[in-house]
Amino acid sequence: MSSSGSTYGDIHRYEPARESTAAAVGIVLLTVIEIVFVGLFTFGLADGWGVTPLGNMYLGGILAVIFVDLAFILMLYRKEFLPDVMIVKKRRRKWEDLYIREEDVDGTPFTEEDPWESVKRAVYPYYKR
Repeated sequence: MSSSGSTYGDIHRYEPARESTAAAVGIVLLTVIEIVFVGLFTFGLADGWGVTPLGNMYLGGILAVIFVDLAFILMLYRKEFLPDVMIVKKRRRKWEDLYIREEDVDGTPFTEEDPWESVKRAVYPYYKR
């Protein structure tokens, strides 16, 4: 599907997911571990472990393990079960991001007249051009 005349929004590369059985088993095991730690954390909160400094640190450690385990589950899912898709995007120049017209890229001059006319207008505001 790769072509040199790609336009905005075209799919440049599409590789289907591998969907390996080992990754599925890994995700199931990590999910079981996740459920165990969430249950332990919930029990610790209900039992009042967070009242003492040591119990509070223990609950914080369990919460850290929960999020790390969740990160591994999501990493495995993204790597093994989501397709690899690359979509062509049009790269814009910096001045286009600022909504500036192409003829105004270099900016506008400070004065469009000779400096002496600017001095006259500054001294006498009703001076005609």
